[in-house]
Amino acid sequence: MARIFWGEELQANTNRIVGTYGYMSPEYALEGLFSVKSDVFSFGVLLLEIVSGKKNTGFYQSNSLFLLAHAWNLWTSNSAMDLIDPTLQEVPTHLAIRYVNIGLLCIQEIADDGPTMSDVFSMITNESLVLPYPKQPGFSCNKNGERQLGTTEQV
Repeated sequence: MARIFWGEELQANTNRIVGTYGYMSPEYALEGLFSVKSDVFSFGVLLLEIVSGKKNTGFYQSNSLFLLAHAWNLWTSNSAMDLIDPTLQEVPTHLAIRYVNIGLLCIQEIADDGPTMSDVFSMITNESLVLPYPKQPGFSCNKNGERQLGTTEQV
């Protein structure tokens, strides 16, 4: 999508929405708005899929419809380690939790609340960088269509 931007544009609108819904940012999927942060949302979904070993779409575990909601529920209940794919046993625990945090920061419902890709790069490469606590992600509903409430405290 980055190729669609003209000059110094940071956001654009389209009448035709294409792509896979489980990876689209909420503002693009619902309103046709895409920005430099739309790809950040998709990256966050991919990061959570890699860390968990599960796909976002077609995710039917617990009471969550999507992997994003499941990850959020585990994060808010201080059980993020339950999300980590057991085959990643060589990844230090603090890094696995950090990657979940980064993934959740990327999938924020409001694009302005999420990081830029350069911020994400810094978060991944600089372990001493303190990460903010993520807000509730976009598209995090349970199977009954109910949104769960989140919190905005710092880690």
